[in-house]
Amino acid sequence: MLALIRRLLIWSLIAALLLIALLVFQLLRFQHGAIPLAAGQEVFLIRSGSHIKSIAQDLARQKIIDDPWLFILLAKLRGLETRVRAGEYQIEPGLTADDLLEKFARGNAIQYKLAIIEGWSFRQMLAAIAEDPVIESTLQGKSDAEIMAILGYPGQHPEGLFFPDTYRFPKGTSDVDFLKRAYQVMQKHLEREWNQREPGLPLNSSYEALILASIIEKETGAGFERPLIAGVFVERLKRKMRLQTDPTVIYGLGEHYDGDIRFRDLKKDTPYNTYLYAGLTPTPIALPGLQAIQAALHPATTDALYFVSKGDGTHQFSATLEQHNAAVARYQLNKSK
Repeated sequence: MLALIRRLLIWSLIAALLLIALLVFQLLRFQHGAIPLAAGQEVFLIRSGSHIKSIAQDLARQKIIDDPWLFILLAKLRGLETRVRAGEYQIEPGLTADDLLEKFARGNAIQYKLAIIEGWSFRQMLAAIAEDPVIESTLQGKSDAEIMAILGYPGQHPEGLFFPDTYRFPKGTSDVDFLKRAYQVMQKHLEREWNQREPGLPLNSSYEALILASIIEKETGAGFERPLIAGVFVERLKRKMRLQTDPTVIYGLGEHYDGDIRFRDLKKDTPYNTYLYAGLTPTPIALPGLQAIQAALHPATTDALYFVSKGDGTHQFSATLEQHNAAVARYQLNKSK
């Protein structure tokens, strides 16, 4: 009887070893064998929050792999089951299951791009994000306050807090993730530039620098002028003079602005009317770019206190009101000096 039990145990052990050997063989074949792509190449989407089980099943459904359970086992053995990243992946012939896991874990997904333009308002940025066909929209209909709370920054006014740039991202990126990234990039740039600012500026915080930068951004599209525009504003702030800049008035008018600023608009009582109120506006008025931020914190030294548009994208700068009035007559009223 004992001999029979011993033989059964031996055969059971042999069978178990054979099964283990077969599993190891199958796993190695699966791990290192080329994926049999029928169509030459495939595009595979991993949605945000997907579990390794659903990813493996989707791969099998698209006939990219032949055994989802071996894929799950391989992912667990390699410690990658929770490290795969969402995105759209190009899968070429010759890749192995091991290559796939590495690709998913590194996030080597197809990259799309969206340009956020310097000088845009927060709402213009939201509209561009909402219209992008690749970004997942979750913020439609939300107020500014609700959006900032969802991003994790409750109570903050959103204007100016997001860095304008061309962003690359995989398919399935949410609007929340996009905004968080743009916010963090702005904070990084702003903190660095604030720490390197010129001494003696009439600015009490990096947020005030952001406000000034946004006004500079809206005043000129000519990069070489930004430090000089900043120098005028800084000098006016030091002298407690009103900034008297049209873009702040336009921002305060909001939807009532029809594209043409009138004399009566300059008397419209809003917190953003720098013809009525001294100092900076309560918040930024646009998304300032890096050049505008640097100009605000490194303004040109100038005796100019005024400037007026020449109509060609640049400005005439003046040190006295008399000179300024003459420039206004020449460039705005089409009168000779």
